[in-house]
Amino acid sequence: MNQSLGKLLLVMGFLAAFPFFPTLSTAQAKPWVVALSNSYYGNTWRRQMVEAFKQAAEDAKRQGFIADYLIENGDGSVNQQVAQLNGLILKKVDLILINAASPTALNGAIAKACRAGIKVVVFDSIASAPCAYKLDFDFKAMHRESTEYIVGTLLGGKGNVLVVRGVKGSAPDQLMYEGQKEVLVKYPKVKVVGEVYGQATTAVAQAAVSNLLPSLPKVDAVLAQGGGDDYGIVQAFAQHGGEFPIIEGGGSSNFLRWWAEQHKKNGYKTISINSAPGIGGAALWLGLEILGGAKVGNHLTMPAAKVTVDNLSQFANLPPGYIVSPTYTRKWVQENLLKLR
Repeated sequence: MNQSLGKLLLVMGFLAAFPFFPTLSTAQAKPWVVALSNSYYGNTWRRQMVEAFKQAAEDAKRQGFIADYLIENGDGSVNQQVAQLNGLILKKVDLILINAASPTALNGAIAKACRAGIKVVVFDSIASAPCAYKLDFDFKAMHRESTEYIVGTLLGGKGNVLVVRGVKGSAPDQLMYEGQKEVLVKYPKVKVVGEVYGQATTAVAQAAVSNLLPSLPKVDAVLAQGGGDDYGIVQAFAQHGGEFPIIEGGGSSNFLRWWAEQHKKNGYKTISINSAPGIGGAALWLGLEILGGAKVGNHLTMPAAKVTVDNLSQFANLPPGYIVSPTYTRKWVQENLLKLR
């Protein structure tokens, strides 16, 4: 064997034993430009999600992974978000993260971005475009669990229920509602006495429930969706007077503080399950890993944040106006979404 061949075989053996996975910095020729297209900015959850994206983007920029980032916030309409996406395509960004106004209406604009060589990650409220990577929560399973606990365990399978839905037209609203209905159909003695849209917002949920309550019989439980609607529902019933029903929590600190006080007074029980707005940061790091050449499945799922009576004390002193959420780092994304341990 000649010396050159021997060295080549030695190098090949080393690479086989220690395979090389490109990092973000080694995979890119230049820092990328990334963009967030957020269809709706009108509630606490969405504002916190945008802030999580911004914090992750600033971190990525400091490390030299991205040159710049753009944030486009919408009013909830499809037309505005399509215009956002078309503008980002013209700017030739490298990555677009999308919290979508519709599961299907953005698909044409997303396909156009993909054809232009732009990587697209849809998250939280996802779109069904085949070329886009999808990162969301198991909204249906989350709300099957919470509904089963409230209706089956706490109500004992009978009573009057008010349903407060989320952001109208969004994929999460539809999935959460389907999860709730799958459980409700099992309990024929549970009657849905009202249904309103709270837009996952404290003020909107409070107004919607307040307007409906005078026409309703006694409400035993309220099924909600999160984003701050839970505390709006509390305020509506406080104004209406009488006993509070079982109100489903959506992870807002205002609600959790109220629940902790009620639990101390009278043993009040409920459950709080929410999607974590920190997904804005997770989506950014996932998108950068995709740009760096990581092999990623087309559809990935994030864990939910859950508060029960057992761990309520851990969240009783959160600052007001906050939604329960971890901060998702690049390392977390690698270990939990990419399974690189």
